[in-house]
Amino acid sequence: MTMMSRVVLCSAFAACAVIVGAPARAQDVPNPETAIWDKVRRSLFESRAVSNDARGVIELVAPTRAEDAAVVPIAIRTKLEQRPERYIRRIYLIVDNNPSPIAATFELTPASGRADLETRIRIEEYTYVRAVAELSDGQLVADARYVKAAGGCSAPAGKDPAAAAARLGRMRLAVDERPADGGPVLAQLMISHPNDSGLVMDQVTRLYTPAYFVRLVKVRYAGQPILTAEVDFSISENPNFRFYFVPTGDGELQAEAIDTKDLKFETKLAVRRGAPPGFSARD
Repeated sequence: MTMMSRVVLCSAFAACAVIVGAPARAQDVPNPETAIWDKVRRSLFESRAVSNDARGVIELVAPTRAEDAAVVPIAIRTKLEQRPERYIRRIYLIVDNNPSPIAATFELTPASGRADLETRIRIEEYTYVRAVAELSDGQLVADARYVKAAGGCSAPAGKDPAAAAARLGRMRLAVDERPADGGPVLAQLMISHPNDSGLVMDQVTRLYTPAYFVRLVKVRYAGQPILTAEVDFSISENPNFRFYFVPTGDGELQAEAIDTKDLKFETKLAVRRGAPPGFSARD
């Protein structure tokens, strides 16, 4: 989905550890077939069927009640091995009641090995959060969790604006496991960026801070695409992503981020077979 499509759709609707809360009572959870989800589903998938039976394909893990609505940990666990003959090629992360419901669209390849993802999001009001997996054969499968959180999109930045500006665009790649041939390895990408939502009022000037956020992330290994993500301000300040890739021999893990001012930020990390976990120097 293009950035313009996101804007049109939004107008129509006027370290990444996962903390899981106590199960919600049935009477506290509304029907998951919300009107907003119906609009998003038809906009993204038209008349294609979306299965709610996610067993064996995908699982969304989220807290029932978030400790901080501006930094809500989300994990997407997948049950399929990424093989050329059948793999998860796209994951949509949707937050029904956010001003911009489509928080991210992740493009994946068999080179990821596993399609598991983790990130942190903002939530503006109590809502369903959904992960929709699109398989290489065209099948669509969704999983959803109801999260109690409010005010995350309109919450003030967690860091001083001047300090945030000084660190703008600094990136870090980290490999959390010892690389070995044949198996997927967990990696993490951290980006210093305010990811301003445009919904925060300056208490002195009474003006809203303009929206300014990372809109595109690309990760490659040895020149091959691993992860491409179209994201928006529903991703928390200082975007953070955990993902997998398969290191086939020695190579270089490269990451690129582009924000809404079209500023480009890059970093890279040399990956060696059998080497201990490491990280890229901060740019």
